[in-house]
Amino acid sequence: MNAIGQLDRSPLQIDSGMLPRPFVVRSRREEMSDCVTLELAALDGEPLAFEAGQFTMLYVHGVGEVAISISGDPAVSDSLIHTIRAVGAVSQALCGLSEGDRVGVRGPLGNSWPLERAVGKHLMIVAGGLGLAPVRPIIYWALANRDRLKSIDIVYGTRAPDQILFAPQLLGLSTTDGLRVGMTVDLADQDWRGQVGVVTDLIPSMLREPAETVAMVCGPEIMMRFTGQALAAAGVPAEEIFLSMERNMKCGIGWCGHCQLGPHLICRDGPVFPYPAVRDLMSVWEL
Repeated sequence: MNAIGQLDRSPLQIDSGMLPRPFVVRSRREEMSDCVTLELAALDGEPLAFEAGQFTMLYVHGVGEVAISISGDPAVSDSLIHTIRAVGAVSQALCGLSEGDRVGVRGPLGNSWPLERAVGKHLMIVAGGLGLAPVRPIIYWALANRDRLKSIDIVYGTRAPDQILFAPQLLGLSTTDGLRVGMTVDLADQDWRGQVGVVTDLIPSMLREPAETVAMVCGPEIMMRFTGQALAAAGVPAEEIFLSMERNMKCGIGWCGHCQLGPHLICRDGPVFPYPAVRDLMSVWEL
């Protein structure tokens, strides 16, 4: 203890949750004009296990850091997959990285999707826009555990046909036995032959046995609010609906308070929440 009664603490003693590990960009794939998928590998070669639904804080030297969900397969621990849209200074810098560039990684952080609740039931995954990336680990898990699930249904909505994320993979999944993919767009072009409208329009026709369904949802907050309402109205038990609330996360460990939603800190208590825990909070204007 020093002269003014404070504990001596060197920088190296700072909580390891605030210290990024050095990673290198192993590969880069452009998904859309403003969206890329990065595969990151740890420079020290140590594996980094994660659970479906968790996120990391990605740091670009001289720019800053941002919270990004992990969108890879939880069964693979030798790399991290992140799908990123360029919407701010840090995400733009991340999207501009090339193979061999370095980034800092903190995490994995946050809780995970309650996958085991879907065992013996119908699993419905609902995603909007870039929200398909955070639910992608669920899809990997579901395919690996197909014999433990009654069925798998993916309901996806996005702005326009050229904004469909992972389009080839979605088309490939549609041929999987016991798995259905429903897609809709807000605005169709002349070549689109699918559904036009909001994602909630697909839910009634996609549900098999609502009372025996577990739903996992990620997308813009307004989309999740109406999706939760639509699922509950169709008979899915509210306690079997789960949302990933990825808003305003800055520190990742519950220190700064930027991601507060009522009594919750999203990075500390989430990002995955049961629908009843956030249902009323989502309807409060500008909360």
